[in-house]
Amino acid sequence: MIPAIQIEQVVKRYGGFTALAGVSLQIEQGEFFGLLGPNGAGKTTLISILAGLNIATSGSTAVMGHDVVRGYREARRALGVVPQELVFDPFFTVREALTIQSGYFGLRNNEAWIEELLHCLDLTEKADTNMRQLSGGMKRRVLIGQALVHKPPVIVLDEPTAGVDVELRQSLWQFIRRLNQDGHTIVLTTHYLEEAEALCGRIAMLKRGEIVASDTTKNLLKSFSGCQIKLKLAPPGLPAELQSLLMQGDSENCRLALEGYDGVERVLAALRVAGVRVLEMEIAQPDLEEVFVKIMSH
Repeated sequence: MIPAIQIEQVVKRYGGFTALAGVSLQIEQGEFFGLLGPNGAGKTTLISILAGLNIATSGSTAVMGHDVVRGYREARRALGVVPQELVFDPFFTVREALTIQSGYFGLRNNEAWIEELLHCLDLTEKADTNMRQLSGGMKRRVLIGQALVHKPPVIVLDEPTAGVDVELRQSLWQFIRRLNQDGHTIVLTTHYLEEAEALCGRIAMLKRGEIVASDTTKNLLKSFSGCQIKLKLAPPGLPAELQSLLMQGDSENCRLALEGYDGVERVLAALRVAGVRVLEMEIAQPDLEEVFVKIMSH
């Protein structure tokens, strides 16, 4: 099967600054893929090259087997991008914006799909409202609708829930999950790492224009074995021999990192000897945020 996205040794330089330093990545059809990294890592630059908005210094990119330079028409039809910035035309209503976007791809009689998008994105009541009168969250919904109006097999979401309320975020992910289940390939960039952990089957992490980690979400979490223990203590006071385990918190509410569950007894024994009682205790596995911080700090 042809990969949904094929990126091979992509380099992008701006004068003496290297934004991408030989990125290679393959995303299969039907995947829900996460592209993570700190600000300035090169995520948006890579998406811009993939969408044909920027030209790579060297290397190649393809969408559904179509080179984004040589076969740019086919590549653009196969891709829908939701940009990070709120870009909109202030002269049109929501429905007009989606209809015009359909026209860019030469689509006629697309009203049924536009109505379905309005319904799924909870925009039906705002369909005839001018774009200028919408809130930031509503404008973001319209951007998602514009990216989907031509039914692309590959959808790239660049920070789609930035500044979006919790209710919209949940309904949005429900809709995106449905698209993925229907066979659409989803590529997500987000700073909400709990979203990436819950949604993405595979993740790549970018740092300074290079991929520093790429694996399934499950394997990335497993790579940092061990567990953590959250404690509320009385009287406040963490014994000296446990200070090296402290991840965050203070002498009353603290979070300790352990190599495994065997370490829990050691912690409890040290607290008993010190005369410190445990009021509350919770044991948890590392989450994607902690894995991300450790990988980025190396």
